[in-house]
Amino acid sequence: MKKKKSLSKEILSWLKAFVIAIIIVILCRNYLFTSTTVYGESMEPTFSEHDRIIIGKQTKISRFDIVVFQSPNSEEYFIKRVIGLPGDHIEMKDDVLYINGKKYHEPYLKEENELSIRNMIGDFTLQELTGEPVVPEETLFVLGDNRLNSYDSRFFGFIPNDSVIGEVKFRYFPLDKIGIPD
Repeated sequence: MKKKKSLSKEILSWLKAFVIAIIIVILCRNYLFTSTTVYGESMEPTFSEHDRIIIGKQTKISRFDIVVFQSPNSEEYFIKRVIGLPGDHIEMKDDVLYINGKKYHEPYLKEENELSIRNMIGDFTLQELTGEPVVPEETLFVLGDNRLNSYDSRFFGFIPNDSVIGEVKFRYFPLDKIGIPD
């Protein structure tokens, strides 16, 4: 009889631990971080097709952060780089990015990609693209790193802050990508 009670206590103890672990995982995944897979080539060379990423959900978004957000016109999620914050004036002249009149070098663009961009993406201002002189409050202006092959704010406009899932914190490689069998 004593053995049965200790066995049932042991099972109950394991069950409690399992339930607590599941609750912690659910809370972390819903409120702190989540993982996903990159699809498409709009962020090359920074991220490639099928890269796995971890997204932090409780971060303050800054200029040049890479974010994942819900597409403004579909159920898909996009990954892009934040170029403009509320109040920013964005302009592209001779394939050079200007934010609030200051010239920015974009080291995350691949050099041959940067050279092939020359006069191909065209000059633009926010006013020309969106009808707004600056990025409105509670929105962001985002671009893909692969400017020649990216569906981004140049096409769909500003993204609302509440559509942002979070900031990409790091990339991880599944075991099969680094040569270790599952």
